[in-house]
Amino acid sequence: MLKKLALATLVAAASITSSFAADKISGAGASFPAPVYYDWAFTYKNETQNAVNYQSIGSGGGIKQIAKRTVNFGATDEALEPLQLAKDNLFQFPAVIGSIVIAFNVDGIADATLKLKNEVVADIFAGKITTWNDPAIVADNQGLKLPNQKIVVVHRSDGSGTTFNFTYYLTHASKNWKEKFGIGKAIDWATGIGGKGNEGVASLIKETPNSIGYIENAYKEKNNLSAAVLTTASGKWVAATEENFKAAAKYATWTKEKHFHSVLALQAGDTSYPIVAATFILLPREGGEMNKKVVAFYDYAFKKGDEAAKKLGYIPLPEETKNMIREYWAANLK
Repeated sequence: MLKKLALATLVAAASITSSFAADKISGAGASFPAPVYYDWAFTYKNETQNAVNYQSIGSGGGIKQIAKRTVNFGATDEALEPLQLAKDNLFQFPAVIGSIVIAFNVDGIADATLKLKNEVVADIFAGKITTWNDPAIVADNQGLKLPNQKIVVVHRSDGSGTTFNFTYYLTHASKNWKEKFGIGKAIDWATGIGGKGNEGVASLIKETPNSIGYIENAYKEKNNLSAAVLTTASGKWVAATEENFKAAAKYATWTKEKHFHSVLALQAGDTSYPIVAATFILLPREGGEMNKKVVAFYDYAFKKGDEAAKKLGYIPLPEETKNMIREYWAANLK
């Protein structure tokens, strides 16, 4: 699968460098869903001869590009409020569900063995906890050989929907984080080094000893990184697994009237992973025939792309949600 993903990525990247032809679909935005969009585009081109060129530039860039109408669709992990959609004359719908994991690189500490309470994660990224053998970490990790080494925080350097969802989670997990940093696609980090896109953050974690960062699960899997066990909204320990991602995703409440605006972090349930997020597609309301081409691609993905999404670590949308999106398309894209 990784070979296929690598090939799909190369094909997508190669097509991105070419000029967009009139019969090609161009999109740009979130890096969070990029691996699955590349895979879907690869198979869609093989089956239909229709090309989809996607640029992984971050949610902030995707919102800016669709607002300027320089691409046919934008992609964002931060759902836009109905008022902003109206202001920018946009439609919005979810495409797939993913999860943000706390990936780390500490010698001798294996995947799914390090336990970090949500408040501890917030204190690490706030610069309050600075060493791996801090008592707050050691307390929940008896038996692990945590080094007396400085924690290297890795965060996004660009405007990011992944950062929006991560800081939403931190804000609801920690009073200190809420008061000092809050929620945003880009914030004034207290500590650490920045990487561009989920790709850049994953690469920095992989090459930097004693580092920790937040990335979409597909990038954790692709780079063979380790991820921490976190706590649910009810305080239960929960690992970064497909079952626990699904447990959180089932609580999603979307409506056509609100253009599917939602945040999925810290859902109820004793097995709900705390940082699950949907990613969204933005279309210009005046898009006409091109909108129909974009919708045809995502309808293809909804029908035939679920297995690819699962293999890459994503959660496909429930069938009832897909049908709700189709009703939204029918009502709005005329």
